[in-house]
Amino acid sequence: MDKNKIIGRWLLLGVAMLIVQVLLGGITRLTGSGLSITEWKPLLGALPPMNDGEWLIAFEKYKQIAQFKYLNQDFTLGDFKFIFFWEWFHRNWARLISVVFLIPFIYFLIKKMITKEMVPKLIGLFALGISQGLIGWIMVASGLNDENLYVSHIRLAIHFVSALVLICFTYWFALSLLIRDEDRIQNQSIRQWTMGIIVVLFFQLIYGAFMAGLKAATVAPTWPSINGDYLPSSLSTQSWINHPINIHFIHRGIAYLLIVLIVIWFVKARKIVASTIWNRYKWIPILLVFIQVGLGITSVLFSTNIQRNSFGLFEWSAQLHQLVAMFLLMSLVWVLYMLRKKES
Repeated sequence: MDKNKIIGRWLLLGVAMLIVQVLLGGITRLTGSGLSITEWKPLLGALPPMNDGEWLIAFEKYKQIAQFKYLNQDFTLGDFKFIFFWEWFHRNWARLISVVFLIPFIYFLIKKMITKEMVPKLIGLFALGISQGLIGWIMVASGLNDENLYVSHIRLAIHFVSALVLICFTYWFALSLLIRDEDRIQNQSIRQWTMGIIVVLFFQLIYGAFMAGLKAATVAPTWPSINGDYLPSSLSTQSWINHPINIHFIHRGIAYLLIVLIVIWFVKARKIVASTIWNRYKWIPILLVFIQVGLGITSVLFSTNIQRNSFGLFEWSAQLHQLVAMFLLMSLVWVLYMLRKKES
């Protein structure tokens, strides 16, 4: 097999693992598990508490933060073990990703399969991966105090968006190795339209993280109105990045805008008959955006039925909503890659 294809598939494996990592992050948030491990030990933290004494020490450390004191004061050791597991699994999956990237990378170096053109991209990939881990810990640390019940929604958004940047960077790198140049097309109008949609989607993903961090779905579990209003009065009096109702309103509004933009994009794109791969997959963004909006509405309507330490309709809808958001972003990244720049 061609060495580019081997490395490209290795990168796609990394993309898949990164998507799982983001979903695990969503589970830790939905189960309230993110603050259960109060220390950051990149190597030694791979092992969970190994005996009753170690479990009690870990539980005692959790008892010192506000989340336990004011929200989970009725937790038993069994409850703590449940939330500890998800955060531990989330961190260990990140460690596994680093192994899956590092060991093949060393093998490819030994076999001289990595070209000079790949080196800067690989350095960038590893740099993004390391920074993502640091950002994650900074986010967690924002909730390890005697005041905050949860992590900062701003830092949660940074952590989420930086993960998406890493996924998109790795995916683009893989596409550059797997897709033949003759399968790509030139159409500056559609390319610029696609870039505009990705920018809008970028802001939507930020507000999606704000929604998650502030649990903003629960403050307006109605649709199509927001608690009976279509234009909340708080828009002119409250913050657009800290007030849950305003964040909820903006998140919905951007979703509607994305539907309009992607429908217009599809009307333009479907007229382009180019390579087989383009003709086969160009419909995916419009399908995903409608699924995504449907899942968003479902998540809002089910948000009054949040399950503690378990997964119900809301939790499953929210996780699928996050997954399809990533697929939508990746479908647009694929489109952008297929639409190469006009040659000068």
